[in-house]
Amino acid sequence: MFKKVLIANRGEIARRIIRTCQKLGIETVAVYSEADANSLYVSEATESYCIGKPPVAQSYLNIDVIVKVAKEAGAEAIHPGYGLLSENAAFAKRVEEEGLVFIGPSSDVIAAMGSKLEARRTMEKAGVPIVDGVNDPIKDADEAVEIANRMGYPVMLKASAGGGGIGMQLVHSEVELRQAFEGNQKRAQSFFGNGQMFIEKFIADPHHVEVQILADRHGHIIPVFERECSIQRRHQKVLEEAPSPFISEETREKMLEAAVNAAKTIQYTNAGTIEFLVDKDQNFYFLEMNTRLQVEHPVTEEITGLDLVEEQLKIAYGDVLNISKDDIVAKGHAIEVRIYAENPVTFFPSPGTITKLLIPEGEGIRHEISIQEGSEVTPFYDPMIAKLVVFAGNRLEACEKLEEALGQYVIEGIQTNIPMLLDIVKNEHFRNGITTTKFVEEHYLKETVGKSK
Repeated sequence: MFKKVLIANRGEIARRIIRTCQKLGIETVAVYSEADANSLYVSEATESYCIGKPPVAQSYLNIDVIVKVAKEAGAEAIHPGYGLLSENAAFAKRVEEEGLVFIGPSSDVIAAMGSKLEARRTMEKAGVPIVDGVNDPIKDADEAVEIANRMGYPVMLKASAGGGGIGMQLVHSEVELRQAFEGNQKRAQSFFGNGQMFIEKFIADPHHVEVQILADRHGHIIPVFERECSIQRRHQKVLEEAPSPFISEETREKMLEAAVNAAKTIQYTNAGTIEFLVDKDQNFYFLEMNTRLQVEHPVTEEITGLDLVEEQLKIAYGDVLNISKDDIVAKGHAIEVRIYAENPVTFFPSPGTITKLLIPEGEGIRHEISIQEGSEVTPFYDPMIAKLVVFAGNRLEACEKLEEALGQYVIEGIQTNIPMLLDIVKNEHFRNGITTTKFVEEHYLKETVGKSK
């Protein structure tokens, strides 16, 4: 096993990786910006290095500095976590060229799956169902209108290199599409350096369900069940659970098989996620592939007993997967909520100093948290400050445990989205498993925020 691993990330995911490395006797190297000098993960790592000023372009996205630190510290491998450089093919390639191990798939696979158009073409070849749409970039608004008129409105306009909803818009008419095309193209170019756009047919009120897979370098690929990720705000996930309360056992088996076929087609290695949209009739369609560990991976760990970071490390080291699909049994139900430093109504970030922090404890309660009393939540980074994960014997018990735990949280000095999360978990539609991607819009914003105005 590796003796020393550099973690090219920050916050709660850096702490999460450090925890598993400590369990395996692996030394860890943390990198941090000046704004993160007093962060928990910095003190928990075996050794830590300041790599620049707070803006991510001057620190966490500085490939040259991160690779230099890894080599000087004697790290053998780099774990990218999620976000930041985790799906940056150029970073993975640089790591490979420097003779280090990138804990994830190859740079070629990251590049291929980083393009939604390339991913569509690949999945179609693999026999994975895809949403009706185009597999080539659209030249201009005129061509977009021609395609949409042929397909029928509404349609989804998407950026090929997009993520997090950037460059994506639902359009209902030719006028709306013409207005949206150029603006979204410019946003995609600005954020991703790639303005390629394409169109897919809109699926009304879908569920967002993803399959976790593990794949070693010896040709073994196993699915590790699915996660329901439908409760989203502005295309960003808010709450995730495993297993999905919506899909049938028959649909589950078909989705797991499709995910394995997808991974096999692209010769995938390490941990990854195949994401699907599932319509009301349980027809499912490929959405995208995440070539990294997911924010929501703890719910899969809770129902299976696996340590996905440990599996990542073993696979990257070259070990053979010592588990098969039949060895993995899902027990109970797990739910994760993302706690953000933000106003629960306007969703504006809420930076500041944590003046008081009380977190609930007890059986079936897990925290992945990056703050403590006195921590400064800065405006430089994603406002997610913690994840609360609950596990119970069934979904109803997990919902009740989640509601109780959220009610016991105390975070003072900043605003958080905990009131929103409490409203969601108390909602009867959520309790009944009605969790489409329209949930926040239809049940939280309309029923809760709307009534309070």
